[in-house]
Amino acid sequence: MNFVSILMGSKSDYEIINEASKVLSSFGVKYELIITSAHRSPARTKNYISDAEKRGAKVFIAAAGMAAHLAGAVAACTTKPVIGVPMPGSNLASMDSLYSTVQMPKGVPVATVAIGKAGAINAAYLAIQILALNDDILAKSLKDDRKKQEENLISDSKTVEVLL
Repeated sequence: MNFVSILMGSKSDYEIINEASKVLSSFGVKYELIITSAHRSPARTKNYISDAEKRGAKVFIAAAGMAAHLAGAVAACTTKPVIGVPMPGSNLASMDSLYSTVQMPKGVPVATVAIGKAGAINAAYLAIQILALNDDILAKSLKDDRKKQEENLISDSKTVEVLL
């Protein structure tokens, strides 16, 4: 069974990263979600990634805050796509989580999205786009979703438009 694996560095990341779960569910994409840490539970992290790959994980989403480097640790253990979601809320205006996610050495990429809730949502959409490369039904669902977003925007605009 193909699925997306969502990993978070601590329970405090759940409220934000759960937004990714909601998007995946809305498209009917199966996912797993666990708490694991590149620093506090490195063996658990490595073992989970290996096991998840064997069971059908096609994309990994990793969320962590501060200078935690969960996405990088995941990318070091797999050649599957890894999407990093920097978490907000550190003393460094979240720049530490952004930099630790986006600054990867050559040959070990992590696709990095925005900090926080928007990033979690976009991580799910990016995972769906990756899966849709080999799934025409999912690809159509993405196109339909984009059309719905456009229709909603136009509808919202009509409630406030002032045109000459």
